[in-house]
Amino acid sequence: MDRQTLAAYDHDAATFAKDWHAQPAPVDLQETVARFFIRGGTTADIGCGCGREVAWLNANGFPAVGFDASDGLLAEARARYPNLNFAHAELPKLQGIAADAYDNVLCETVIMHLGCAQIGPAVRRLLDIVKPSGVLYLSWRVTDKCDIRDGDGRFYAAFDAALVRTELPDGTPFLDEEVVSASSGKKIHRLVVKKPGLQNRD
Repeated sequence: MDRQTLAAYDHDAATFAKDWHAQPAPVDLQETVARFFIRGGTTADIGCGCGREVAWLNANGFPAVGFDASDGLLAEARARYPNLNFAHAELPKLQGIAADAYDNVLCETVIMHLGCAQIGPAVRRLLDIVKPSGVLYLSWRVTDKCDIRDGDGRFYAAFDAALVRTELPDGTPFLDEEVVSASSGKKIHRLVVKKPGLQNRD
């Protein structure tokens, strides 16, 4: 995770949490999850921020735990949703999360905060924590032409979707699209893939 980005989230966690909760509901994300995720399956939200999606997942049949690299954002999540589970984990390694641990993994607009050299390992690790025949939802904010850093100091990597696709060669693609997020109003790319089942693995 980019250190300056992480410092920005830690320093202004309350402001980011307030802003995110004030955004329109992410109905497009919710519809995609409801369509492709395994209902009732164990679910991880990687980069859960202040916990908005973790709350929705748990309320809609996807028992979920949230993971984030920002202790500030995790504190906001725990304060807002004291009955839900949150833990620290950082891409690309996601230390402390076992392989084949979750039926569903959600990673919404996180990997663009990584340097390009870390994106491939992060995608491989995200798929690694999905159970065989489980589902990975992965999205990122699209930045054209060159990397940028916004006024808050957050880093946004510019990269082609092929960099992500090459790390998912054996997955069954359910969705691969570039859209405008209903919540943030920003252009994002989203992929949904099914991990191969045990019968298809060496």
